[in-house]
Amino acid sequence: MEPRKLKIRDLTMRDGQQSLFATRMSQSTIDRLLPLYGDAKFYIVEVWGGAVPDSVMRYLDESPWNRLRKASEALKGISYLSALSRGRNLFGYVPYPNSVLEGFYKEAIKNGLNVMRIFDALNDIDNVRDSIKMINEIGGIADGAVCYTVDPKEEPVQPSGFASRLKSIFGSKPAAPEKIFTDEYFVEKAKEMERLGAKIITLKDMAGLVNPLRAASIISKLKANVSVPVDFHTHCTPGYGLASSVMAMIHGVDILDTNIWWFGGGSAAPAIELIYVFADRLGIEVDVNMEAVGAIRNELLNARKELKQFDLADHMPNAFDPLNDTLPAEISAEFDKAIECAKANDEEGLLAACHAIEAYFRFPKPNELVKNAEVPGGMYSNMVAQLKTLGASDLLDDAMRLIPKVRRDAGLVPLVTPTSQIVGSQAVSLAMDRKKGNPDYSNASNQFISLVKGEYGHTPVPVDPAFREKITGDATEHPYDVNSYRQPENPVLEELGGVKLASNDEEYLLLQLLPSVANGFLRRRRTEEFNAKQSAAEKAAAEKAAKEEASRVPQEPITGEVLSAPMGGRVIEVNVKAGDEVKAGQILLVYEAMKMENDVESPRAGKIKRVFVKTDDVVGTDAPLIEFAD
Repeated sequence: MEPRKLKIRDLTMRDGQQSLFATRMSQSTIDRLLPLYGDAKFYIVEVWGGAVPDSVMRYLDESPWNRLRKASEALKGISYLSALSRGRNLFGYVPYPNSVLEGFYKEAIKNGLNVMRIFDALNDIDNVRDSIKMINEIGGIADGAVCYTVDPKEEPVQPSGFASRLKSIFGSKPAAPEKIFTDEYFVEKAKEMERLGAKIITLKDMAGLVNPLRAASIISKLKANVSVPVDFHTHCTPGYGLASSVMAMIHGVDILDTNIWWFGGGSAAPAIELIYVFADRLGIEVDVNMEAVGAIRNELLNARKELKQFDLADHMPNAFDPLNDTLPAEISAEFDKAIECAKANDEEGLLAACHAIEAYFRFPKPNELVKNAEVPGGMYSNMVAQLKTLGASDLLDDAMRLIPKVRRDAGLVPLVTPTSQIVGSQAVSLAMDRKKGNPDYSNASNQFISLVKGEYGHTPVPVDPAFREKITGDATEHPYDVNSYRQPENPVLEELGGVKLASNDEEYLLLQLLPSVANGFLRRRRTEEFNAKQSAAEKAAAEKAAKEEASRVPQEPITGEVLSAPMGGRVIEVNVKAGDEVKAGQILLVYEAMKMENDVESPRAGKIKRVFVKTDDVVGTDAPLIEFAD
């Protein structure tokens, strides 16, 4: 019996570099990697989407479309290329009408994209419905991603005097809120996406909060309830990533998202090298050429050194080649122990073994704050930065404790871009309100108002109409009206030769999706083209002048009889040269004037001393044409 195969989606060139190096990998680095990827034969390679289109323009001054095209040229027919999009928001933060979605998807697939992973921050199926349909119709593969999140912890509340007396009498606690994010919640979302046409279902754990037992439970239920391949995407930030991936493998996951060694672990997805060791001991075949992965790994070490100034970690992991390096006995035993604990559902033992393995290789330790707060690492760092700017860093703990309240008030939204930033920022404002003695939500951000109003979509739990009225002034839910979308202008740049800012459809799509950064990027391209054209014209003129100067014989004084042009025109034929003997009436040259060809005849017999013109010269009236020698 052949071993079960595990397909791999490699995230190194998109999510890996975004998670660890602020998406600063240049095209020149990508170009060094792509030939090596052709030999690795990953099932899917994620190269685009997320922060890539914005970052490569903003920080690297490079074309997102060029990045996609180059990847397609290298990997077409070898690996599927994938990108991440936010459903109706694509790569931006506002909902777009179907005309923009369709135009973008067509251009992306035309340029080589195969798999579009589509998610919505609210898990609102209405926000992904049209994207799934369009991707399938255009010829791509729709990957429906269900965002994992947890029910918020309760905000500590001091009981009122009456409540305290009741508790002392009856010894009872208030009823806990109903759990929303159950296994069944995620399974139902997946089933809806499959019904809409999703060809892959991904459990997308952007914050790394899926603990191993939960991974086992959800993956098992997804496998039992959908017929398309199931993919598991997680991160290692709070310390669950490796262990939960092992559980997903044991419970039948079809595709696993990984990074290659130097771009794995920490706030990124697990390293494929560790997954390979686990798979080998589980009797699962990792469907990748691991020798080729080794070649990529060697080049990635250079890439990581180049990205040192953006590296989130204070040190790199120890080098490891799973095909050639021998593990110390005690670490080899930890792999076996982890598998044994996973099969026995001993989560504590599994985590301990995986953490021992990661510690041996010097991967970053689990982020306990993120783990305990159950929020994405990026959301936490944004809150820290916001409070520091406000001079209120002492309110961090208060703001963190207020996150559950803000989430519940806003409809129990998952914490993923952009809702994580909206909730985190509002929790900071709420902490500031309370410190100043102001009522809660005295300062609601525009994004929070839009979220509560309904412009981001349907929240998992309906917002209390009274709260919506308090925040927005209207108790009624108002979804975003895509008809209010206005196409951005594509101005004519008179100062650059009268060309348009976006020169083609793909550039105009960048203006639609990321207007601010694309404007600057495209202006730089048009300026370069204008300067290049000017330089080319100046160079051509200089070369022509130099050539004419070089061919010009120093003029001697005219001493002989001269035959001049009777009127202005263009020389079209010269029949004589210096030294020729001519007869009277002989045609010396022909020139065009007044739309007629005119023969210039010799007035007498004699010897030609000089010819002052050549074919295509333009001459004026009385310009000298021929000088006779005597």
